[in-house]
Amino acid sequence: MQGKILKAISGFYYVHVVESGIYECKAKGIFRKLGVKPLVGDMVEIDVTDEADKEGNLVRILPRKSELVRPAVANVDMALIVFALADPDPHFNLLDRFLVLMARRQVPVCICFNKADLDDGSRRARYEAEYAACGCPVEFISVKNDEGIDRIMKHLRGKTTTIAGPSGAGKSSLINRLQQDVRMETGTLSKKIKRGKQTTRHTQLIHIEGNSYIMDTPGFSSLYLPQMDKEELQHCYREFAAYEPQCRFQGCSHIGEPDCGVKQALLEGEISKLRYENYVQLYGELKEQEKNRY
Repeated sequence: MQGKILKAISGFYYVHVVESGIYECKAKGIFRKLGVKPLVGDMVEIDVTDEADKEGNLVRILPRKSELVRPAVANVDMALIVFALADPDPHFNLLDRFLVLMARRQVPVCICFNKADLDDGSRRARYEAEYAACGCPVEFISVKNDEGIDRIMKHLRGKTTTIAGPSGAGKSSLINRLQQDVRMETGTLSKKIKRGKQTTRHTQLIHIEGNSYIMDTPGFSSLYLPQMDKEELQHCYREFAAYEPQCRFQGCSHIGEPDCGVKQALLEGEISKLRYENYVQLYGELKEQEKNRY
């Protein structure tokens, strides 16, 4: 019997088999011997030992399509990054870090701004303009008013999706709206610092319908950059590609060189100033990492 690992707690793996339910499984010793650890999101084979109590043994891990390190999860088809449109204001440098990380892992991203009910329309127009050319769909929703949930569901259907974003953005409320079986604890927003209280305790997949799953992960306030050469960063900013042929120098970093097509596009308003400034900051961080490596 084949299924997908939804969560792992204290040596037990909870495996969802479509149309059969969730089985509590122990992993065979062969995995420890081979130095292989089953991950949330793995497709696995199980031997059922007790159908009535839904218990079994995990006997084989099927080949992985992908693997993320933070959080440790396998077979992710898409990432949904959730920020609040307001209260708290979105942290765009954090958003760009996430986009870079997922681009390096070749995981498609959908950007979601929640709390659209707090906007008079000006924020949405501005944020749409900033990320129109980033290569990712951008959705604006209000979980509170039940707006846009159907559009998010279209992105999730038939996929295993990791949901990430800072605390206070409404991730848990969105997950609660998308499914009925697992109720996620929702936190309150600190009035003093405009940050949410982290409510998620561990990584788990939640079954929505059929072969559609969402993965809740702990909220984050900072995000590391992957190990990569600084020259690779520009490839994570898809909007640069159309203007790079106009650069005088091959391998242009788009920062200090003259006659740079990307910088010219920036001056003409064809490239987001906010996105470009984040690029420059991240490039500097990668440059510093390289110095410390050698």
